[in-house]
Amino acid sequence: MKKAKTIGEKLIELRGAKGKKEVSDALGVSFSSYVKYERDERNPSDTVKVRIAKYYGKSVESIFFT
Repeated sequence: MKKAKTIGEKLIELRGAKGKKEVSDALGVSFSSYVKYERDERNPSDTVKVRIAKYYGKSVESIFFT
């Protein structure tokens, strides 16, 4: 059975070739917070989850709840 991706793994995949600083600036979060999201060391607030979903054109559910 295939292991489900962590939120951090999904964020890394979505970011692709973009830099972490570029994405953190676009989302209005600190660079260090964004890095922690990708490392699964911190979960974004609901407000930031919505910003991330809109930035990538995905649903909040597809990124954070599947």
